Parts: sequence; C-alpha cells; structure tokens
Amino acid sequence: MLRVKTKFFNYGDIEVSHLKNVDNLLGAVIDSLGRVERTVIPDLFAALVFAIIGQLISAKASHTIWERMQNRFGDIIPINIAGQSVDDIQASGITVKKAIYIKNAAVNVMNGSFDLNVLHTLSDDEVIKQLSSLDGVGKWTAEMLLINSMERPDVISFGDIAILRGMRKLYGLPKISKEQFDIFKTRYSPYGSVASIYLWEYSFK
Repeated sequence: MLRVKTKFFNYGDIEVSHLKNVDNLLGAVIDSLGRVERTVIPDLFAALVFAIIGQLISAKASHTIWERMQNRFGDIIPINIAGQSVDDIQASGITVKKAIYIKNAAVNVMNGSFDLNVLHTLSDDEVIKQLSSLDGVGKWTAEMLLINSMERPDVISFGDIAILRGMRKLYGLPKISKEQFDIFKTRYSPYGSVASIYLWEYSFK
C-alpha cells in the first residue's frame, strides 16, 4: 500500500533551551511533556492537500480522510489527483468545495501555472502570499505548510484554534487578543514553530 513519506520536525536543545529561558510557564510545560514529535510531510503538494483537508475539522477527522484518499488514489501527487473527478475526490469524505480546491491545485501544478518548488527560495511572508493565490488557500493553510512541510523555524498562527487554546490555558487568560498574541510570538522568536508544537500538544492535555 502506498503511503506519503513523513518525518518528524527537526529541533533540538538550542530551540528548547531558548524557549525555556524566555518563558518560565512554557518551560514548565516543555519539561512536563518531554520531547514532542511533530509529523511533517516533506512533499509540498501532498502537504498542501493534507492542509486543505484539515481546514475547519478535527485532527482525527483529517487523518481519517487522509487515509481514505491514499487508499483510493495511492501516491498523493499532482498527476494522480488532477486526473480524478471532483466527485471521486469528494468521496473520500471532504466537502465539494475542498475537492474542487484540491483538484484545481493539482491542475495548476501540473500545467506549470503554480511552481511549488520556488516556495523554498522565498521568505515566510512571500510563501504565504504565493500560496494564498490558490483558490481555497488562506493564511492558516499556508502557515501549516510552513511548519508541517517546510519546517520553517519561526511560525506561530493566530488563526489556529488549538494554539490559541494552548495559550489561554498556559497563561490563564479567557481569550487571546492579537496584541497579546504578538507579544508571545515575539517572545518565542526565532523558534516560534517549536513553541507551536508544544502549544498544540498542551492544548489537548
């Protein structure tokens, strides 16, 4: 059975030590949780499909659909997906809109109108801008690719519900304003992505 290749987000003592030094509360969480492994999908197209699947649904539901899609189509590569009908893609358990977004992304990559590989040469903000030109891809989806595929070191998403929940829990706040978020984001920099990994994990504890 074909499976999309994955690995774990690469980080170590430098990132962890920095976060523990700049934030005692986050440091206590890091000590409590130990090393948290975050699965990433190095292939940008497969990661894009996975991120679109994950929009506004639970992680459990995302992984169920992801498994179905791989079982139906094999390798999640542009040529395999572009050749499917919207109905076939939707039958994996996603909405029609998401199926259209995924098919259109595959077609755009296939015909050369969107170059995923060039993203590796761009800054985080430029990656977000480029990806957001695709139908159905907004800032959150692009930020998930930055972390969960490209392993960019300093990404933390204000649009991610679990990250905000983790922050609220960590700091005992009823809500996180954009101003508060920006303070925390600056504090975690330049290792915001590792902070994101721990906030995700902590949000479900």
